Amino acid sequence: MHRNVVEFRLTPDDLSAIRFGVSPGHELAHAVRVLGRPQYHPLQWGWLRQARHHVPARAFDLLRLLVGPDGYLPDFLTSTPAWDLGPAEEVERLRETALEPMRVDLHKRVARTSGTEQRLLRALADDLPRTRSAVADAWQQVWDAVLAPYWPQLERLLRADIGVRSRRTTTHGLAAMVDTLNDAVTWGSHAVHVRLRLHHEVLDCAGSGLVLTPSVMAPRCAVVTEPPAQPTLFYPALGVSERWADTAADPTQALAGLLGAGRAGVLLALRAPLSTSEVAVAQGLAVSTASHHLSRLAAARLVDSRREGTRVVHVRTPLGEALVGG
Repeated sequence: MHRNVVEFRLTPDDLSAIRFGVSPGHELAHAVRVLGRPQYHPLQWGWLRQARHHVPARAFDLLRLLVGPDGYLPDFLTSTPAWDLGPAEEVERLRETALEPMRVDLHKRVARTSGTEQRLLRALADDLPRTRSAVADAWQQVWDAVLAPYWPQLERLLRADIGVRSRRTTTHGLAAMVDTLNDAVTWGSHAVHVRLRLHHEVLDCAGSGLVLTPSVMAPRCAVVTEPPAQPTLFYPALGVSERWADTAADPTQALAGLLGAGRAGVLLALRAPLSTSEVAVAQGLAVSTASHHLSRLAAARLVDSRREGTRVVHVRTPLGEALVGG
């Protein structure tokens, strides 16, 4: 076996705790790395041609100092990925992140640097409340400038990937799904093995499970393993090409031509589970009209319904996710 392998050990009870999430913070951190070393990221050149002219210099310099060019990424820059995690919630979590883990992360970066870079990082670690506020402000500025305009396209790719993986789990089983995440990821003996370049570790996920998180910006797999963070595996998403950021990737008009404007709007609105009345409010429809559109989408196997507590919610099926993500 390759010597640099992280092994996420799972008990039978943990297998049901494997879930998917998205991480705006992870995408932003790797977008900063792409902007800093574009020659290593050819699949991002289409995005780079558009985004590089809008980078806020001071905010970018601070984030670039924190994330570094490669390798270790401070955990405090990303919160636990979740299906419905959006950029606004991500930056608010950053503004409230605990200071002591932040100090630990900064000193890890200090240990990996030298010279002026190391002195600047030490200064950040010496005034954590001010640093936390400055980093959150920089996060927001860089996000607004270079990723917010492309978040709809990027998010669709992430959710389409999750849809495909979820369907494979249903039809072929968890082990088969894990084995197709990436060339660096394999399943064996109730464990997920991730081959990395510089890190090896065995992590017992008993009671915590594992979050699988696709990424458009990251070219390789990465992991989060250190408590109290949720064990997480980031992997490159399916379907990423140099033109992923093109505005032509917006499916609204194409879906409207295929499904009709009303049903296309309802399908696009289901980025998170919604009840019939919530769909109606989101799309400005009568409840009866929303219900009709949902029933037709369900008949086409693009939408499914499930009970959450006392209410019934509607979600896109893997086929619906793939259609929207296309």
